[in-house]
Amino acid sequence: MSALSKEKVLEIIEAQGADKHNLLTILIEVQRASKQNYIGEETARLIAEKLDMPLVQLHSVLTFYAMLETKPKGRFIIEVCNSAPCYVSKSYNIARILKQELEIDFGQTTPDGMFSLQYMPCAGACDIGPVIKVNDKIYGNLTENKICELLGHLREIGNSR
Repeated sequence: MSALSKEKVLEIIEAQGADKHNLLTILIEVQRASKQNYIGEETARLIAEKLDMPLVQLHSVLTFYAMLETKPKGRFIIEVCNSAPCYVSKSYNIARILKQELEIDFGQTTPDGMFSLQYMPCAGACDIGPVIKVNDKIYGNLTENKICELLGHLREIGNSR
C-alpha cells in the first residue's frame, strides 16, 4: 500500500476531513507520507472508498495533477529548474553534476530508491538560480560542492530512517 499502512492512510483522511472537497489535500498528504512518493492502487481504492467516490474519478485527479505520482519514486525527488533564467544561470551544469553523482538520467530513480531526478518548470526563485527543488524545499546559488554536500546530507537522512 504505497509503503503506508491502512491505518496511516485512514489517519490522514480523518485529519484532513473525510470529504470529497478535500481530495487533493488528502492525496498530497498521503503521497508525502509514503516513503516512495506515490499513491498505489490499493491506497487509491481505500481513499475512494472512504470518500464515497468512484475510483475512476479519483484516478482522473491522480493523473491530471503533475505533482501526484502513481508509480514509485525516490524518497527524495530532485527537480532541476529548466526555465530560461536558470538555463542562463547554467542549470545545465547542475543537471550534468546530478546525473554524474547519482549515476542516473532524468526520469529515473536510483537503484536504492533514494533519489529520483526530473526537470521542472520555473521554480519562481530566479534571483538565486540555478535552483533545484528537493521534495518541497528550494536550493539555490548551486555549485558542484554545494550539490555534493547536499546529496551527502540527504543520504545521511535517508539511511537513518
